[in-house]
Parts: sequence; structure tokens; C-alpha cells
Amino acid sequence: MHDIKSSYFIIILFSHLSEEAKLKIIKYNKSYQCLLNINLINYKLFSGRYIEYESNGKAKEYDSYDDHLVYEGEYSNWTRNGKGKEYDKYGTGVIIFEGNYINGKRNGEGKQYFDTDHLKFKGEYLRGKPWNGKGYGRSGFMLYELKNGNGFVKEFDDYDHDLLFEGEYKNGEKNGKGILSGEYGIIFDGEYLNGKQWNGKLYDIEGNLICELKEGKGLKEK
Repeated sequence: MHDIKSSYFIIILFSHLSEEAKLKIIKYNKSYQCLLNINLINYKLFSGRYIEYESNGKAKEYDSYDDHLVYEGEYSNWTRNGKGKEYDKYGTGVIIFEGNYINGKRNGEGKQYFDTDHLKFKGEYLRGKPWNGKGYGRSGFMLYELKNGNGFVKEFDDYDHDLLFEGEYKNGEKNGKGILSGEYGIIFDGEYLNGKQWNGKLYDIEGNLICELKEGKGLKEK
């Protein structure tokens, strides 16, 4: 009787938790998994992805919306650890990265692609950031080189390969002068600090000035 009451109260308790909270509690607790009838082998995570584990220490991640493959490779501690491949978010099956991961982040040697035959970046990553290596344009020409996370970088859109950003990188992210572009032209022109727009001008899709940023705060134009 005590076990029945305990099970009843556990089910009631879990009914009020978010999917994220449930996952954190039950992922190491087999009793709760059975009680709540949750099979983690094909559990669709709160992140919008679900994982299929293999017996050889590898796994595949799928997008839970349309079931297309987004990652396959080595897996441990519930995250990407070891060698693996990432696929594009549009479900076309194009490999956008292959290399090494530590604790879910790109770390160590890796290659990033525009598509299967065209490199975007080749080199070394550190905690998810490109660190040492060379960046390429869609035509195959080398455009920049990073050393210890520093350099002048050009970033391109994954879908149509248009130029999105060109500017200074320090410590593996945007730091210093840079220009951010969109489909219709320049969106931001100014300075970045630790990856964030810090000083500069923001524009709308028609090229009109929206506001000016000073130390990360916007000043609206009159």
C-alpha cells in the first residue's frame, strides 16, 4: 500500500513539471522511467531533438519536427563526446561539420563545410569556437587565417552562402570592428565586444538608421 501511495504522489508531482525538469530528474533513475512509462531510447527532448543510442558508444540525433538526422557519432554522458558529424538544419543531408567534440562542443581538429565538397573552415576548435585554422570562400580560395582565436574573419550563411559578417575576431569570437549583413544589406556597422554588438549603428531592411549603440545600449534616432 505504501508503494502504491508513493507511486501515485510521484506521478502527480511529475505532471506539473516541465519536460526539461522531468528529463534532468529521470535520466539516471530507472525506477522513475518505468513508473512514468518513458523510454529514453526514443525520447523527444525538450530541445526539439531526440536520440537513438547504439551499443558501440555511438548515437544519432534527430530533429523531432520532421525526423531528419542532425548528428551522428560518439556519445557519452548524454552528450557529444568524441568524433562525429553534424548535418544541416534543413534536412537535405549535407554535412556541415565533422571533427571532435568534448562535452557537446566542437573541440580539437575539425572541418566545417558549405556543402559536402566545399570547405568553410579547417583547423582547431576550442570550447566550440574556431581557434587555429583557415577559412575559405565558396569558390575554394582561402579568405582568412585564425591564430589563437584572433584574425579578420568572414562568415557566410549556411543556406545560400551569402556573406553575413566580416570583421575582427579575438579569443574565438567577434571583438573589434565588424559589419553584419542581411538579405537586403547592412544590419550593423560598428564594434563588437565579446561577441555582442557594442558601439555602432543599426539599420532596417531598407537601409534606414534605426538607432545608435553606445556601450551596448541603444539610442533611438529622432
